[in-house]
Amino acid sequence: MRPRDSTIISVDVRPLQAPMNEPFVIAGGSTAEVRNVIVRMRLASGAIGWGEGAPLPAYNGETQSGTLRGARAARAGMLGRDAAAWRSLLEELEARLPRCGAARAALGMALLDAWTRHVGIPLRSLFGGAETAVRTDITVSLVPLYQARLAARRIKARGIRTIKIKVGQGLDLDEARVRAVAEEARGLGLMLDANQGYGPGESLRLLRRLRRAGIVPVLFEQPTAADDYAGLRAVASRGGVPVAADESAGSREAVLRLIRERAVQVINIKLMKGGLLEAWDIAALARSAGLGLMIGANIESSLAAAAAAHFAAGLGGFAFVDLDTPLWFSRDPMTGLSIGPRGVYDLSGVKAGIGVRPKRLDRLS
Repeated sequence: MRPRDSTIISVDVRPLQAPMNEPFVIAGGSTAEVRNVIVRMRLASGAIGWGEGAPLPAYNGETQSGTLRGARAARAGMLGRDAAAWRSLLEELEARLPRCGAARAALGMALLDAWTRHVGIPLRSLFGGAETAVRTDITVSLVPLYQARLAARRIKARGIRTIKIKVGQGLDLDEARVRAVAEEARGLGLMLDANQGYGPGESLRLLRRLRRAGIVPVLFEQPTAADDYAGLRAVASRGGVPVAADESAGSREAVLRLIRERAVQVINIKLMKGGLLEAWDIAALARSAGLGLMIGANIESSLAAAAAAHFAAGLGGFAFVDLDTPLWFSRDPMTGLSIGPRGVYDLSGVKAGIGVRPKRLDRLS
């Protein structure tokens, strides 16, 4: 073996658990503790790559235990392989882990982090290097009105330009929450996200109510059930705001159907849905169809969120960036690149890889 080669010599997979500031509540359920997975990959050259899997049961049913099993089962197929063949390795991960998006993401992220550290380039360059920064929104989840008001004040004070508001709990309460945030954060863009909690009729009624109050969201994310293509198209054509598919856009095949159905204007891409290669392909499909791009996240630390920021900045042209989840950690277990002033991920200072690593690996599990 050449002393400085890029052969993968070890892959370590372990749990990543961390407390949260408060529960993250969406229409599908509540998450009160971070239960993710961390991967460390070492090359023969000494380069070390880090990856994170962030399953979210309330979002798509994936769990920490399932992600651990998947990643541990797939790592043997990576040992002894050349990280320079990263695309082939990512394709093999998809074949080995057909229903484990978070495990694919964790292993693929560690692979690309290790490879770009080995060759001495920032991860964003691998995706094209189009931009050096992205700017995230911050989310207000399904919280009581007084908490929504407080959150809106804090978000505005940070210099954030856009607030994402979770809905799908009930029209009266959701309207009151959106109006409360709008009052506290005048001049900021407002996005809505129903996480499949509504049907098209309810979503259209909510938009009409808000319009009467002078509130026109900049985006409405997943305003219907994932497989309700006619409902998505109805909201997209009649609601007066762009509609984004999230849960509806879980795979290449799903995005192709959204394109054929002309169901939405924006695709929300998350690395955790199917891994980095599928996310890359979905971005190309969306662009080819003239759809807008959004980058999103599950409950991810600075590691996975920074990787997603590299992805979006490297490809360029993402109109919507939703990478605020490290702010939900009461103690960030990572060091390096993080959300900066005004919600900016400034990638210009990253010389190699993602630019994030754990503070203490022995404290992750």
